[in-house]
Amino acid sequence: MTTPDNQERLRQAVRTRRERRDRWQREGERSLGQNIAMIGALGWTIVAPTLLGILAGRWLDRICNSGVFWTLGLLVAGLAAGCALAWKRMHSE
Repeated sequence: MTTPDNQERLRQAVRTRRERRDRWQREGERSLGQNIAMIGALGWTIVAPTLLGILAGRWLDRICNSGVFWTLGLLVAGLAAGCALAWKRMHSE
């Protein structure tokens, strides 16, 4: 038994799959260079917010004289933000 909500989600999934297949048939596969460029861009999408979190954390730790409290917290926050941005970018492709 499927509910109307499940049926609509199934229709949307089938529609998305069909659109992706049609685009692949029309455009073909991406080249190796494009795939490597995508990997590099995703890497920097994760690394940049992480490094910004570390830099901001070190600065706050120096000001507050708090050891590594802010550094660790902002490192995790930057890593989470970078992963979320990379996830969104992967799904927009």
